[in-house]
This record gives sequence, C-alpha cells and structure tokens, in this order.
Amino acid sequence: MLGPIAVIEPGAGADWLTVLRTGLSHYIRSRLGAGEAGIAAAFATGDRGGIAETDAQAMRDAGLAHLLSISGLHVSAVIGAIYLLTLRILALFPWLALRLRLPVVAAGAGALAGMGYTLLTGAEVPTVRSCIAALLVLAALVLGREPLSLRMLATAAFCVLLISPEAVVGPSFQMSFGAVLAIISLSTAAPVRRFLAPREEGIVARGLRHLGMLLLTGVVIDLVLMPIGFYHFHRAGMYGALANVVAIPLTTFAVMPLVAGALVLDLLGAGWPAWWLAARTIDLLIGLAHWFASRPGAVTVLPAMGSGAFFLFISGALWLALWHGPVRLLGLVPAALGALLLATLTPPDVLVTGDGRHVGIVDEDGNRLFVLREGRSDYVRENLMELAGMAGEPVSIRQWPGAQCNRDFCSVPVRRGLRTWFLLVSQGRDAVPQRALAAACDKADIVVADRWLPHACRPRWLKADRARLSHSGGLAINLATRQITTVAEGEGLHGWWRSARPTDRGRSPRRLQ
Repeated sequence: MLGPIAVIEPGAGADWLTVLRTGLSHYIRSRLGAGEAGIAAAFATGDRGGIAETDAQAMRDAGLAHLLSISGLHVSAVIGAIYLLTLRILALFPWLALRLRLPVVAAGAGALAGMGYTLLTGAEVPTVRSCIAALLVLAALVLGREPLSLRMLATAAFCVLLISPEAVVGPSFQMSFGAVLAIISLSTAAPVRRFLAPREEGIVARGLRHLGMLLLTGVVIDLVLMPIGFYHFHRAGMYGALANVVAIPLTTFAVMPLVAGALVLDLLGAGWPAWWLAARTIDLLIGLAHWFASRPGAVTVLPAMGSGAFFLFISGALWLALWHGPVRLLGLVPAALGALLLATLTPPDVLVTGDGRHVGIVDEDGNRLFVLREGRSDYVRENLMELAGMAGEPVSIRQWPGAQCNRDFCSVPVRRGLRTWFLLVSQGRDAVPQRALAAACDKADIVVADRWLPHACRPRWLKADRARLSHSGGLAINLATRQITTVAEGEGLHGWWRSARPTDRGRSPRRLQ
C-alpha cells in the first residue's frame, strides 16, 4: 500500500487493558511535545510507535535502545520505588510498624506494582523475564536468601519458554537474558566481590569505586550483546558503556519518576511543573543519544554473520558465565575464534532477492553497493545494505564501470582476482526474441531474472530465474570461492518449503573453463 491511510471507523472490541494502555499513551502525548511524548509513552505503556525514527536510530547507534524496551531497568525502578514508598509511609504509623513486618508488606506492594506494570506495558518477553526475576528477588529478600543468582535467571527463562518456546531463537530473548546473565556472572565473581566489599574510605572514593563498577558492567554487557547484535542486525554500537553511565541514572532517577509524578499530580490538576521537568530530562536523554551516535566509529556494520561464529561466541559466553575459578577462562578460546571469524568476514559479491527483482553487487574494495532498482521502499534497500555490511546509500548499477544497460537487461562485468565474471540481469518485462536472449545468455556467467527464462538460455555457471528462485529463495554469491548461499538452507525441512538443489533444475551448469 503506497497511498495515505484513511480511518473509516475507529477500532472496537479491544480488552479493557488495551483501552487503558492506548488512552494513557494518548494522554501523555497530549501533555508533551512530539519528540518527548514518544519516549515518555514508551516508558509508561511500552508504546514505542510515537518515537521519531531519527531518535530511535540514534538510541540504537548509541547503545541505548534497551531503554526503549521495558525490561529489568524499568521494572526494577517501579518495584523499587513502590517498595521504598510503602516502607517509608507505613513506618510513619507506630501501631503498624510494631505489629507487621513492613519489609514483607512493602515487598508485596512492590510485587503487585511490578505485575501491573508488566501487564500495562504489553507483557513482552523482556518485561515478563524482568518481572519474574524481580518477584524471585523479592521472595529471596523476604526469606533471607541470596537474591541474585543463576537459579533466579533459570527460573525466569523456564517460565518464559513454557509460554513462548519459540522466543529462544529471537533477539529479544537472547539479548535480554544475555545481559542479565552477564550481570549475575560478573557480580558473583570473586574479584568483583572483593572490589565491592565494604571498607574504610571516604564518600568520594566509594562513589568512584561504584562508578568504575558501573562502567565495567556496561563494557561486559556490550561485549556479550555485540555478537547477538551482529548476528541479527549486522550492526552494533561502540560507545554503549559510556553512554549508559549517564543514561541509566538519568532514566531511573529523573525521567521515569517525573513522568509518573506528573501523571499522579494531574489528578490534582498540578502536574504541569513535573511535565516541564520531564520534557527537559527527555530532551537531555535524546541529545545524549544523538551526541554519542554522531561520534566517529560509533557504529560498526558487518556483513551477514554465519551461524558458526555465532555458536562460538555463545558457547564461550556460557562457559565464562557458568563456571567458577580459573577454568572459566577457557571460555575465551571459542570467543577469540569467533572474533577471528568476524575479523575475516567479507561481504558476498552478489546479492539476489527471492523474487529476482532486486540485485546488489559489491565493488571489489567492499565499500559500495550497486543496486539494479532504486525503488520507493526503503525495506529492500536497507536489507541489501545490511547483508553487505555497509552504511550509507547504494549506487545505481548503471554507474558500475563497464556496465551496459538497455530497457530489458543490464550486462555487468565483475572482476574478482584474475577473473572477470559477466552478469546478465533482467530489468524489463517485455518479450525478448529467443535467439537474441540465447546469445546473450551464452556470453554470461550468471543470469538473474524475475521471470521464467526458456531452456535456450544457458549461462556458463548459474541461471537464477523465477523457476530457481521459487525453490531457493534469495541468493548470496561469493565469486572467489564459487559458493552460493540460499535462503532455503536456513529454512529447515518443512512442508511449506522445498530446498533448492545446488544446480539449475533439470540440467547441470556448464563447467567454467
């Protein structure tokens, strides 16, 4: 759909929780400007639809995107605030303080607040995990047990997978649990415990020690999440640890309390000072994200990462997290091998979408991507750029050195090493005389078309027309190694997908001379 969307009739039939969430989001947007309202609504209801794309991209590039997804930081802040308020208010009444265990009552109030906040914000995987973990922490505190442990994380993972087992392959589950696993493993390590142990020192020294620990935690989390980000999104921010040192306290102790306070004060008609302060702190958060995102080298973009390197990173991280003592350092071996694979990663030479309409060719230096069609949609273009591991804008294939195009086909010579490969790419829909087409195919090594090509079209190596692409899906071609990676290879053996054969259907390609 390319035209504007017209609302004929408002939607109806939503449950009361959805109505409450939507109404609260609309109310927050009416109290703040367009830039601040999207962030505030995301914190209050989990609705990220009002965040400007430029701000959202800056948050991702600065390593602050986790602040926009309701997770442990937000749930902990809500539960902690309700716990502290309940404890302090009830302590003002001696009769209650002498007859009730106020920490238990405060823990119960915090648990109810956490569950309500989880439901209000949509109960996504990170939020559910955080809520379950927070409830376990509260239970441990009430029972006098160690609150932060791997058992707590395992229980939360079990509960999430019991409801949504498919979540384990998604980036949300992996990044959420990976970050908490890193925090628990780091905080329970013997050197860290010694570093944080109480000692005789001044306030400044103690504050610097905890600030250093916060920075170290941010660095460890970034290192753990970076391979996951590369695997799923082909990009990762480099300054996340530094940005989070400022952004996390700003969000926890300023933005969220001010938004919540403004909503409460609005019940008395006195919320405008809190809204004004909330807007200023959100502006500061957005400005921080844009500043870090604009630093040189803020974002690293890599080509599509193979499953082998990803498995090495994950296995190394789990070994480091689950073992204790010097033996845990053995986990650095697979992690180092995964880093070596990433360092030697090169983009494919040719990318073909599953319908054959879009083709991307990477230049020999690996710095620019040349595309066949420059469509109105950004989706295909961004996917091709991500798979090639590039940032910026692609270039038309007509600007490729030596390319010759007419209304039907483009002939593109691609030099790799000592050999020049000739690509013939279809771009028209008109009928082409079969003899002329056969002659053109005969001179080409690779033919790509979004239509069915006749049997007379016999390129020297690969014919990727609709007949082949309907079975293989998209293609990533490495000319130096003559390797073709297909979408079908990662789809599994399912009834709705038939894997492609490595050669053209019905015939073997001619061997290269």
